[in-house]
Amino acid sequence: MRVGVVGCGDMGSGLAKNLIKNGIETHGFDLLEHRMAALVEMGAIAATSVESMGKPLDAAFVMVMNGDQAKQVIFGDGDSDGGLVSNLKNGGAVILSATVKPREAREIGDALQGTGLELIDTPVSGGFPGAQGGSLTLMASAPESVLKKFATVLEAVSSTIHHVGDVPGQGQTVKACLQTLIGSIFAGTFEAAALAAKAGVPGEVIHKVVSTSSAGCGCANTALENIIDRQFENTGSGIGTMHKDLTISLNLAEELEVPLHTAASAMQLFAAGKSKFPNGDNQACTRVLEEITGAQLHRS
Repeated sequence: MRVGVVGCGDMGSGLAKNLIKNGIETHGFDLLEHRMAALVEMGAIAATSVESMGKPLDAAFVMVMNGDQAKQVIFGDGDSDGGLVSNLKNGGAVILSATVKPREAREIGDALQGTGLELIDTPVSGGFPGAQGGSLTLMASAPESVLKKFATVLEAVSSTIHHVGDVPGQGQTVKACLQTLIGSIFAGTFEAAALAAKAGVPGEVIHKVVSTSSAGCGCANTALENIIDRQFENTGSGIGTMHKDLTISLNLAEELEVPLHTAASAMQLFAAGKSKFPNGDNQACTRVLEEITGAQLHRS
């Protein structure tokens, strides 16, 4: 198989790495030169544009930041750039692994009708460690026959593939529900850390208690560990991504008239964190609370 990856940051580079590891010819494109150099070093074939990626591709991952970028990557700009649709062979698949609004995934699916191409709507979970380790969780929505056809490609980057639906948008809907919960867990963890700091509880104590209690989970445990070690950048969990994902969750909730009180509060905390520390990771939100309280949580 020949597979493309567009968007080769923390997540996309992991996709490319594991495709190559599984013997799949991998073509990649990113706007940043250092990411392109890293692709070549790991064994991918770097393209100078989306349109110039190897032809014909069997499938292509789209791992960009938002729906507008995804649409441009897939369909081009209407001029010289024909997008991925000009690279994929008949019967090939666009694998939408970026997190976008469910309605945007449906719009992409509608636009692909009649092109002879399939859309696998499959946002991912697992962050930087999951992407680099090939252990992402996929929330895949496509007909079962399509998932079977591209199973080799999907299994190269994932340890868990959930078939959550058959049509575009259902994968993104499940991801929005998941991020509602994850964002809320993060926010509660940051507030608990700020409370512990103000009360004079050592970070190591609160981390041990939380991680061995029913409240302990991957999100809370890792966030607390980073907080008490004062690691607020370059941990593979950029604050902008979670902020964007929570806005998607709230947008969907507004469309469906579902109140999300906790997620809305979490989004506002992430908005504050993103405004104050735009280059920070998720746990940088804690620093906003620490500045208000005048206390910091350290390991000891």
